[in-house]
Amino acid sequence: MLEISPFLEHFPYLGIFALLILGGIGLPFPEDGTLLLSGFLISHGITKPLPTFIVVYFGLLLTDFFLYSIGKKYGRSLVEHKRFHRILSTDEKLLKFEEKFKKWSAWFLFFGRHFVGLRVQIFLTAGVMRMSLIKFLIADAAVEPHLYLQIQLRN
Repeated sequence: MLEISPFLEHFPYLGIFALLILGGIGLPFPEDGTLLLSGFLISHGITKPLPTFIVVYFGLLLTDFFLYSIGKKYGRSLVEHKRFHRILSTDEKLLKFEEKFKKWSAWFLFFGRHFVGLRVQIFLTAGVMRMSLIKFLIADAAVEPHLYLQIQLRN
C-alpha cells in the first residue's frame, strides 16, 4: 500500500498548491519536484488529472505574478543591488538589456521559464522593466498549459 503523509492524503490539492507557493517565495520546493509529485499522485489515483492541472496552473500563475509584483514595486533598486551589479556591471549593459527586453519581453518569459536558475530573474525583470500586467499575464498563461502535458507524460 502506498504511504504518504496524512496532510497530503487528506488535502492533496491544497498540498500541491502550498508547495508551489512556498517554492515561489524562495523556499526549497522546486517547481519541477512539485510537478513530478503531481504526476505521481495522478498515476496512483490520489488526485484526478483536471483538478490537479487547475491547481498547478493557478499556483504557478500566482507565484509568477508575485515575483512580477516585487519587481514592479521595487524597480531599479533590485537591479542595482550588488548581486545583480555583478551581472550588469555598467549602465551601458543595463541599457542594452532594457532595450532587448522591451522588444522581446514576451519571448523572454516564454523561454525563460525553461532555463534552470533564470525563472525568478525573468519574472522579477518583467516587473522591473514595467512590462504591462496584461502582456505579462497573457505571455505567462500561454506557457503554463505545457505543464499539464509534462504532468501527463511523467505518469
